[in-house]
Amino acid sequence: MSATESVRANYKVRASELLGRNWLNTGGKQLDLEALRGKIVLLDFWTFCCINCLHVLDELRPLEEQYSDVLVTVGVHSPKFEHEADPDALAAAVERYEIHHPVLDDPELVTWQAYGARAWPTLVVLDPEGYIVAHLSGEGHAQGLGSLVEELIAEHEAKGTLHRGNGPYVAPEAREGDLRFPGKAIALANGNFLVGDSGHHRLVELDAGFEVVRTIGSGTKGYADGDADTAQFNELQGLAALPAELAAEVGYDVVVADTVNHRLRSVNLSTGTVGTLAGNGVQRLLDSENARQETQPTDLGTDAKNISLSSPWDVLYHPSGKVIIAMAGTHQIFAFDPRTSAVSVFAGTGLEGLNDGKPDEAWFAQSSGLALSGENVWIADSETSALRWIEVQDGEAKSVNTAIGTGLFDFGFRDGEAQQARLQHPLGVAVLPDGSIAIADSYNGAVRRFDPATKTVSTLAKGLKEPADVLVDTSVDGDPVLLVVETNTHQLVRIPIPAEALVIDEGASQTQRPKTKVQAGNHEIVVRFAAPKGQKLDDRWGDPTQLKISSSPEELLLDGGGTSVGLTRTLTLNPEVADGVLHITARAAACDGEPGGEIPDHAACHLYQQDWGIPVVLDADGENELLLDLRGVN
Repeated sequence: MSATESVRANYKVRASELLGRNWLNTGGKQLDLEALRGKIVLLDFWTFCCINCLHVLDELRPLEEQYSDVLVTVGVHSPKFEHEADPDALAAAVERYEIHHPVLDDPELVTWQAYGARAWPTLVVLDPEGYIVAHLSGEGHAQGLGSLVEELIAEHEAKGTLHRGNGPYVAPEAREGDLRFPGKAIALANGNFLVGDSGHHRLVELDAGFEVVRTIGSGTKGYADGDADTAQFNELQGLAALPAELAAEVGYDVVVADTVNHRLRSVNLSTGTVGTLAGNGVQRLLDSENARQETQPTDLGTDAKNISLSSPWDVLYHPSGKVIIAMAGTHQIFAFDPRTSAVSVFAGTGLEGLNDGKPDEAWFAQSSGLALSGENVWIADSETSALRWIEVQDGEAKSVNTAIGTGLFDFGFRDGEAQQARLQHPLGVAVLPDGSIAIADSYNGAVRRFDPATKTVSTLAKGLKEPADVLVDTSVDGDPVLLVVETNTHQLVRIPIPAEALVIDEGASQTQRPKTKVQAGNHEIVVRFAAPKGQKLDDRWGDPTQLKISSSPEELLLDGGGTSVGLTRTLTLNPEVADGVLHITARAAACDGEPGGEIPDHAACHLYQQDWGIPVVLDADGENELLLDLRGVN
């Protein structure tokens, strides 16, 4: 584990052919490796549910622009959830996230397996002659990739094997309409609705008939404070309206989760003025010292504009005076105080998964929707396909609990008793008039209902196209109805709240990835890591590496679970358990500085983290060692 001069691998292996169902963003042309010969090719193995994959898309954009004549990025879409294998859903996601490179649809994970991918995201670099030269997992590789591209340009221009010119990307036709992939919506005091028009990077105010009243934001992706015509957002999502008295005190009415800008924004509805409340635009990572502690600091200070956030996805005003934030990018729940600008961690360690208990011990997974019931906060925890809730007393989180859901790789469409019920990547929640919880069950195309009194689940509506949010609409005559933000039809729809909900059982599923054959008994886990160029391991507080390992079911792991320093571990696998999933989180800390030297004062430090869920099946002929790469290793 020493710092290296490059993310380049120390092997040279011929790349496997790119095989899948179809290609997108190529104007209908089917690509192969021969068509890409002469270019540096970056394969991005991704899936559109994954927040880390969305981060990588944004990390790669500057590289794609800088090296547009020599570098071709190819997105290899390798679905986690069943819905993500739907070609129409993938096409919508490619459009929604403004992906400007070819995408291979690989629903059977053929190319995923051929390149040995084990986690989302995985990046593989091919040189102009078609050889693999780097294999990386996780986020944060832009700097190393830029250095590698420069190396490959120099090497292959000298050999005459680099071909400059345009790549194979063909832009699709632009979509017209008032809304484009809307995310979240709230009701306003004047009877209108405010919608996060994510695809147009703006806010849209609609009247009760869904006609546009006005827009706030220029509609151009970016970051800028200012008036309604010049302000800029970037894939904004959640909205929270403040009480009138508080709004008058602080000077704004609405808090906006400006997701890709990693910021909270403010909106004064009377003037249309947009400001910044929190976030410095730099994606948040746990710092290298605190990341090694089991208990993380919760108070992050009051200098909110200089605090890093990570993909805030939803916001909720709490009667304690705080704004609760679903911080999807760090798998945590944050809080912001509009009066003092104090930012704090409300619940969650930052580890990805489903773990209940004390707020500073709980795990979340890309929480994406929030709703209030009394003081308690309900949460759509999307990557665990779960409905969670935080018990809150006097404004403080007391415990984290799960109503529906079992883990990162379990999903489905099943009503009935909550313990057996299944969701598929829910994104929104709302509290109904009777106290039950409506859930925007996005990848099932449904609105589901959880009854806390009976602990049962039913279905209120189905046949929707990726509903991202749901709220109770009292603006209509008669009984309240559900207002659903139907993202992939670019509209809001009203649905009656049925007196008798449906009970549906389409089964429970697990993520269908190839299972690794492993032997029972002792099994070695080895995570390889090398700090990138210009960095050294941060050993100021001891070993800068850490492994956290658990299993599903718990009985699979007889020994070797838990958290400890180092990137190697010996596990004991239970011969009585046929199969399961090994959950592995690896961390390593490095700071800017030269290998062998002292870390300079005020050096920038970095935490590298990757989570793996490795499906395994016990087999006498299986492996007894698992090698994983946190970064490319020489």
